[in-house]
Amino acid sequence: MNFAPIEQLFHIFDETASLLQEELSCTFLDALGETGENIFHGNVIQDEVSELSRKRLLNKYREISLEKFSKEDIRKAFQLAILKGMKENTQANHQMTPDAVGMFVSYLIGKFTNNIHAFSILDPAVGTGNLLFTILNHLSEKQNTSFGVDVDETLIRLAYAGANLQEHSVQFFNQDSLEPLFIDPVDIVVSDLPVGYYPNDVRAADYELAADQGHSYAHHLFIEQSVKHVKGGGYLLFIIPNNIFTTAEADKLNNYLKQYTHIQGMIQLPLSMFKNEAAAKSILLLQKKKEGLNPPKNALLVELPKLSNVNATKSVMSKIDEWFKQEKY
Repeated sequence: MNFAPIEQLFHIFDETASLLQEELSCTFLDALGETGENIFHGNVIQDEVSELSRKRLLNKYREISLEKFSKEDIRKAFQLAILKGMKENTQANHQMTPDAVGMFVSYLIGKFTNNIHAFSILDPAVGTGNLLFTILNHLSEKQNTSFGVDVDETLIRLAYAGANLQEHSVQFFNQDSLEPLFIDPVDIVVSDLPVGYYPNDVRAADYELAADQGHSYAHHLFIEQSVKHVKGGGYLLFIIPNNIFTTAEADKLNNYLKQYTHIQGMIQLPLSMFKNEAAAKSILLLQKKKEGLNPPKNALLVELPKLSNVNATKSVMSKIDEWFKQEKY
């Protein structure tokens, strides 16, 4: 893989964000969002920046021309800069979906939309947009209408800057995703679900998956919100904790999914991707019920091997391809 373009872009993002961080007395992540905006506009749009720093920034911006870089190079370079910023002030909800997972989710969406030329997609926990952008970049031959929602202002600003740099038309909403969303139902919902408890018990009470006692699981409520915002027959792909069906609220979740969706399958991600088994995740594949739509005869249940194990990976991919031929085509 040729890393030169990614390195070149990363250094520009890094150096200019560091300069803006000093000038604006803000975090590196906030400064990165600002420099992303500057590069997109081809100018320094912050009034507070000194004349000397403005000249230094413009000189750096002139070193690159975005049209010479692929969208994936831009995404990866911006992602590297975000990861650097996250090391400064790591928060649990600031974890980025690994590239390998994003590419695999893109492959699955490609399979589900095999005979469709255009679709709408929503990520209700969009974060910095990395998962959504990976999908849009890998399915660039299809026309997409895209939406992203996140409660974190810093993350959504980074997503907005990333979308501009990659020339993706995405509508972003900075709000609590479990409040009412003013988004029409979409063809596909995708999300690396935020795992934990939702603190707003009054809002949670509006959901069927609210806990009977105490705080509700945010990831359960996100699933219900997503089912509400996908069309009948539409697909939902969630990155979920492996223990989601063994917790105290699992029965309620199971019954909800059986009532409103057809479970298409579950793909367990390689344990080697995670620090320990307790942090391991899977991809849950659902289709919202619709009149005349039948569930698959057999759900797709596979465990992905270490992706470095080429033969084992090929074998699993063949099994997945065969499932799509039997069940979907």
